[in-house]
Amino acid sequence: MTSPSGGSPLQVHAVRFGPGQELLGSLQAFVKEAGLKAPFIMSCVGSVTKATLRLANATASNTNEVLHLSGRYEIVSLVGTLNPEAHLHICLADAEGGTVGGHVLGGLEVFTTAEVVIGEATQLRFERELDEQTGFPELVVQRR
Repeated sequence: MTSPSGGSPLQVHAVRFGPGQELLGSLQAFVKEAGLKAPFIMSCVGSVTKATLRLANATASNTNEVLHLSGRYEIVSLVGTLNPEAHLHICLADAEGGTVGGHVLGGLEVFTTAEVVIGEATQLRFERELDEQTGFPELVVQRR
């Protein structure tokens, strides 16, 4: 585990995405344009009509556990880091209040809106490196 000692000041950004925009790509474009080095999701409310998620029982060698959703879903939670290889998890609720969640692979098409508050630890940098133990690119936190 790599972790710097101490904390970091926080900068906050707010952005809203509209109907038809792809949320993951739009978030990554915002982060790149703003030059954020250690960004993370603080809050997100909105809705989507499509989503592609990797479910919890997938492994690096067996990523076939993928769920493709189509319909109207409320975003009830979106959390994670937004470095170039974003690591986001989402929980979506359907019209009956049933929920589904997983690792965001993309294809999050905004239905009405997605209001996102992004935090940035201004003295840190988030990167990802392949972890031999997990088989996935895992978070590495460094001081700037």
